[in-house]
Amino acid sequence: MQKELLVTADAQTLAFEVDCHLFQGCGFPAPSAWSFIFDPIFTIGPVEFNKPMLLAIIGTFAILAFFWAGFSKPQVVPGKLQMVAEALYDFVHRGIAKEVIGKKGEPFVPLLVSLFFFIWMMNLWALIPLAQFPVSALIGYPVGLALLVWVIYMTVTFRNHGFVGGIRNLCVPSGLPKPIYIILTPLEFISSVFVRPFTLAVRLFANMFAGHILILVFTIATWYMLGTVLGTVYATASFAVTIVLTVFELFIQALQAYVFTVLTATYLSQALEEAH
Repeated sequence: MQKELLVTADAQTLAFEVDCHLFQGCGFPAPSAWSFIFDPIFTIGPVEFNKPMLLAIIGTFAILAFFWAGFSKPQVVPGKLQMVAEALYDFVHRGIAKEVIGKKGEPFVPLLVSLFFFIWMMNLWALIPLAQFPVSALIGYPVGLALLVWVIYMTVTFRNHGFVGGIRNLCVPSGLPKPIYIILTPLEFISSVFVRPFTLAVRLFANMFAGHILILVFTIATWYMLGTVLGTVYATASFAVTIVLTVFELFIQALQAYVFTVLTATYLSQALEEAH
């Protein structure tokens, strides 16, 4: 009978039975729900403070500290830290806010910069030693960010157009034959009010969840297949796949932060569009 999986507080994300290997009569300890469930570090009333919460707070302060260090004492001839901070800020400012929204996007630059770097940092935790968990792989965090974007999107829409104009902006695209609006208007309403925040959250969550699972599978498989000559050959191939997946995940982590921010900018751009 396969021994019970070993799950410890310190190595919960990668915990598995360390003396179980291929060809030894024990099954592969595939990752499951325990990879995403964390014991509370401490509890305050009904609120349990766990590892992902700690990573989110540390990540937030790390981002604030980086940009504070880069911009607190700006120089005409920037140093290395200021140069990097300016380049990262301009990437979002010019590459997303100005490109997608235009001049009207200036008030939303702090929001877009914050979203991009917060999401990127939450994703990067997956590959940082001792952390090794993408906070965005827990659905609550993407849902919270998507709700924030949705509230701002709705607020900007109705503040800019009024109630009637806001409804038209959300549900009634201009320049189409009138009979089409009978079908299109309810579909646009469902898309704008429900589907957009849902897909915004699920896209980020699903990518980070799947990436974490894949890296876990091949990391555990590398250890599991050690023990014999043939198993070591398999383990070497599994380790090579793990390295490739890790490099690919670095790209996906940045890409998902970019996609989330670009879509946010797109929604804000539509909310600011003049009525036709």
